[in-house]
Amino acid sequence: MDLARFKALPLLGILRGIDHEMVVPIAGAARAAGLQALEVTMNTRGAVALIRALAGAVGPAIAVGAGTVLTAQDLDAALDAGATFVVLPTVVEEVVTGCRRRGVPCFPGALTPGEIFRAWQLGASMVKVFPAHCFGPEYFREIRGPFGDVELLACGGVRAGTLGAYFECGASAVAFGGSIFDRKLLEARAYDRIEASLRELVQAYRDWREPRS
Repeated sequence: MDLARFKALPLLGILRGIDHEMVVPIAGAARAAGLQALEVTMNTRGAVALIRALAGAVGPAIAVGAGTVLTAQDLDAALDAGATFVVLPTVVEEVVTGCRRRGVPCFPGALTPGEIFRAWQLGASMVKVFPAHCFGPEYFREIRGPFGDVELLACGGVRAGTLGAYFECGASAVAFGGSIFDRKLLEARAYDRIEASLRELVQAYRDWREPRS
């Protein structure tokens, strides 16, 4: 993952529990919407093969990463499959330091001030604050008070209507999963609706960054 490119459009899609046949249509929807980062969680059945397939489907247009990476073995498998960044639900030191040694962007999950600071000290590229919606955008403003240099990724319940508030309060990026990649939509093959929701998120970020007069 090119972090500078990601920060220009800091929106990260989370794919959990998908099937192999969904990979190409999801890749097409994400490309068409302009999304630049997708992760496949390692607790998805066949995750390694899915990461490899997704990376092949999107090419250089979208950075493909691995989520829910909880062991050094998972890290090795994900990187071997072509993942270019790593996301965790919590702080696992061997994974975070392993990413740092290899120069791989890493987004460990944390919530409390102590957890957030420890993740940053270990070498996090950004700290994933999860679940964000349980505390809301104002929590990010409070955290950025003492930790002004720490980059935060809001994850959990972020939607187009709330996205701007998280950035306004200090988030550096946002991540989203089931709110966009809804299982019912995936099973119904409603990829056009998924693409429309992705476009709405992308536009919401652009509107926040460059408000229209």
